Amino acid sequence: MVWDQEAAGSIPVTSTTLEFLLELIMIGLFVVLFLIIVIIAVAVTLFSGYYIVRQQTVCIIERLGKFHKIADPGLHFRIPWGIDRIAKCVSLKVHQNNIEIETKTKDNVFVVLDLAVQFKVDPNKVTDAYYKLLTPTAQIESYIEDAIRSTFCKFPLDESYEKKDDIAQDVFDTVSSEMSEYGYVIIKTLITSIEPDKQVKEAMNAINASQRQKCAAQELANADKIKIVTAAEADAEKDRLHGEGIANQRKAIVDGLSESFNELKSSGLSEQEVMSILLTEQYLDALQTFAKYGNHAIFLPAGASGADDIRTQILSAMHAVKNHDDNKEIENRV
Repeated sequence: MVWDQEAAGSIPVTSTTLEFLLELIMIGLFVVLFLIIVIIAVAVTLFSGYYIVRQQTVCIIERLGKFHKIADPGLHFRIPWGIDRIAKCVSLKVHQNNIEIETKTKDNVFVVLDLAVQFKVDPNKVTDAYYKLLTPTAQIESYIEDAIRSTFCKFPLDESYEKKDDIAQDVFDTVSSEMSEYGYVIIKTLITSIEPDKQVKEAMNAINASQRQKCAAQELANADKIKIVTAAEADAEKDRLHGEGIANQRKAIVDGLSESFNELKSSGLSEQEVMSILLTEQYLDALQTFAKYGNHAIFLPAGASGADDIRTQILSAMHAVKNHDDNKEIENRV
C-alpha cells in the first residue's frame, strides 16, 4: 500500500482500484455506444416504416405474405422488419400497347394489321389486376388477336377499309367484357393501318389507276361530244340565219322587181318590154358581180343579143306554163 505523504488523511490509491475504475469507464463507454446503436436502429426502423405513394398510383400492402390493404396516394406507415411489405405499386394511368397481327380477309387475302390498345387498371379492382394476371399485356394481346381474327374474316379486303371502325368497335366490345373480370378497363381499340401483300397492293393501285383513266377518257369523250354538238348547233343556227337572210333577200328582190314592174307597166310599156328591161338589168348586175369576184367562171352569151335570147326563153317557158294551167283548168271543168 502506498500513502500520499503530502495529503494526509486522503484515500489510498491501489492498483486494484485503478483497474476497477478502468472497468467502470469501459462499461460506461459500451453502454453509451449500445444506447447510440439502439437509438439509431429505432430511428432507422421508424423512418423505414414511412413511405409515400405518388399521385395516380396505388400500392398493394401485404402483411406476413397476405394481402392487407391498398395504399392511396400520400404518406403512410407500415410495420417494418418484413412484417408489412409493399408488394407492388400499380399505376392508374392509361397505357397503350401497339400490336401487329397477320390475318386473312373473307376473299382470302392476307393482311397485316397495326392496332393500338389503350387500357388502364380499374381503381376498384386493383387486387384482381395484380393477383389474377401474371402478364396482363400478353393476356390483352391474346384476346385482341382472337377477337380480330374472328371479326376481320367476315369482310372482303375492299370492304374492310370501309368497315375499319366497325371492326375496331367489335373488338373493343369483346375484349373489354373479358378483361373487366381481371380488373382492367379497355379505353379504346384503334386499327391504325391495314397492309396487304405488296403484289396485292400493286394490283389494287393498278385497278384504281385503270378506273381513273377510264373516267378521264369518258370525261374527255364527253367534252369532245359537247364541242361537236355545240359546233353542230352553231352551224345549224348559222344555216338557219343564212337561209332566213337569203329568203329575206329574195323576198326583197321580188318585192323590188314587182314594184319596178308595176312602175314600168304604168308608164305605158307592154309586159314583154318591161320583162326585157328587167332581164337586161339582172343580166348586167350578174356580169358585174362575176367581174367583182374573179375566182369564178361562168359561160354566158358574149353578144348583146344574149340577154334577148334569155328573155325569149324565159317568156316561152312562162307562156308554156300558163297554157298548161289553162288546159288543165278546162279539163277539170269538162
